[in-house]
Amino acid sequence: MAKKDKGDKKNKSGKKKEADEVSLSGLGAAITQAARSMRTLQSRSLSASGLYAGQDGVILLLSAEDGQTPGALAQQLGVKAPTMTRTIGRMEAQGFLERRADDRDARLTKVYLTETGRSSSERIEAATADCDRHAARGMSGKEVKTLLRLLATMEANLQSSDP
Repeated sequence: MAKKDKGDKKNKSGKKKEADEVSLSGLGAAITQAARSMRTLQSRSLSASGLYAGQDGVILLLSAEDGQTPGALAQQLGVKAPTMTRTIGRMEAQGFLERRADDRDARLTKVYLTETGRSSSERIEAATADCDRHAARGMSGKEVKTLLRLLATMEANLQSSDP
């Protein structure tokens, strides 16, 4: 019987090896580092417009649906309420957004983009597109689609209740 080549990615039954059958050493670190590098590049691009890390997400969410509560924003961005409250305060001082009482329930505070905030959403989208192009340099369209599919699978696995 012939030995299997080390580079062969199939098991004895001829099926593709599952991830637990191959070495996963460094997977988390590689993904974390790539995400950190993308975030750094995007932050550099946005710093000229006065935005700090994490503020772009708030602006994009409000661009899609203006007038959200701080709690809703925090939930969508995966941060804690006190963090969102500090971010909103800073962005309000910078002139990107404003807080107002809800029209129907004055006990509720909602967050709205100012004109400055609305105009910055275009810069954010352009910086994001530039960062994406930079990150995908040297990859084919098919490779990018595969990467996105694989990352979506990983995200679903990590969000599932079974560890």
